[in-house]
Amino acid sequence: MEDLTRLTALAGERLRLLGAHLATAESCTGGLIGHLITEVPGSSAYYVGGVVAYSNEVKVQLLGVRHETLVQHGAVSRETATEMAQGAQRLFGCEYAVAVTGIAGPTGGTPEKPVGLTYVAVATPHGVQVKRFVWSGNRSENKRLSARAALELLCACLRNDG
Repeated sequence: MEDLTRLTALAGERLRLLGAHLATAESCTGGLIGHLITEVPGSSAYYVGGVVAYSNEVKVQLLGVRHETLVQHGAVSRETATEMAQGAQRLFGCEYAVAVTGIAGPTGGTPEKPVGLTYVAVATPHGVQVKRFVWSGNRSENKRLSARAALELLCACLRNDG
């Protein structure tokens, strides 16, 4: 957990230096990223809020994920992660937004989309970066690894924008 706190503090420092704001859109992590961000004192200077979009209806209604995207690619896909991040960016009026969608397990996987499959997206003023992961831990480990991956991608994007 200490490493996650360090990553979160680093992201916060970069956001503060850039004078930028961050929002989150989480599915499989269930609010863990927002929790980690708000563990850092002073995070209210750059973190405006988040949506835990566990159901497809919330993804569509709050984040603006297109129904066609869900039908064509599924909730756990590069395309859905991208639209979730862009939707959070739009909804909260932020320069940056992190989104995570995946199959934490232990059930819900298929041969095409196994348990542990996760997509992490970061929307920036310059576009969206997306990464795909397949974790092999238990549910809690998969959630933690997904949160770490999201924070690492956010830090990389902030480094590139600085």
